Amino acid sequence: MAERKNRKQEKNGTRKVGFFHEAKQTLIQKPVVSAVYLALRAAVIVVMVAQFFNRNFENVFLCGLTLILFILPTIFERKLEIDLPDTLEIIIMLFIFAAEILGEIRSYYTTFTHWDTMLHTMNGFLCAAVGFCLVDLFDRNERFSLTLSPVFMAIVAFCFSMTVGVLWEFFECTMDKAFLFDMQKDSVTTVISSVALDPTGGNHPVVIKNITDVIVIADGKEIPLGVGGYLDLGLWDTMEDLFVNFIGAFVFSVIGFFYVKGRGKGRFASRFIPKILGGGDSDGHTE
Repeated sequence: MAERKNRKQEKNGTRKVGFFHEAKQTLIQKPVVSAVYLALRAAVIVVMVAQFFNRNFENVFLCGLTLILFILPTIFERKLEIDLPDTLEIIIMLFIFAAEILGEIRSYYTTFTHWDTMLHTMNGFLCAAVGFCLVDLFDRNERFSLTLSPVFMAIVAFCFSMTVGVLWEFFECTMDKAFLFDMQKDSVTTVISSVALDPTGGNHPVVIKNITDVIVIADGKEIPLGVGGYLDLGLWDTMEDLFVNFIGAFVFSVIGFFYVKGRGKGRFASRFIPKILGGGDSDGHTE
């Protein structure tokens, strides 16, 4: 019994070593991607050490998570037997670095007004690329007798990206409600319209304009917010995130549609479309 357990552990260990060796070889074959990966990893490690000495262990965890996320594209390449174009893989790593290190740890989300908007737009674009690749995998799998049109592939990629965007907003809302994180950043507005303010209890919205301040009464104390208006609780942020996700997903879906319709032609699109190893480009679909 003990010998069988030891053999199983040795087998699992060998498999893990072999996998990481293959992942390393994959990176070596992409010198530009490897250079970007090493530079970003070095930057994250420097930030991690600094956060450790500052005893900010939450940020140390974020740095560790970032290092793990950096290797995910290579893992997916090996597991799904696909080839991510260098441009797409570099954008994914820059996106992770911009979101976790610059956005969270360096507070770019609050320092730069449109930082979050930029990342959500890029997220819509990248998730559409992932969705495009997944549906292409199904299309080329011998167990499925499918012949998907370019329109269908574009629609699925778009819907996949939007679904991921919605699920992320669900996650942000859950974190805000459960742990008061304020991931759905609040917005300041000078106009509110709400049926909750109807003195008759009816369904008629009461509009208040030119709001300059709001006073909150908590524990018997009046606390002026001093933000220059009414503090919206994440609604506008969520809607903006979903809208720019829509834009990113739509743009990639259009690119993917013409790429497949043109039977894999187009240098620009090929920089963002993952390829199936051993199956050529995405050029064998019906029009």
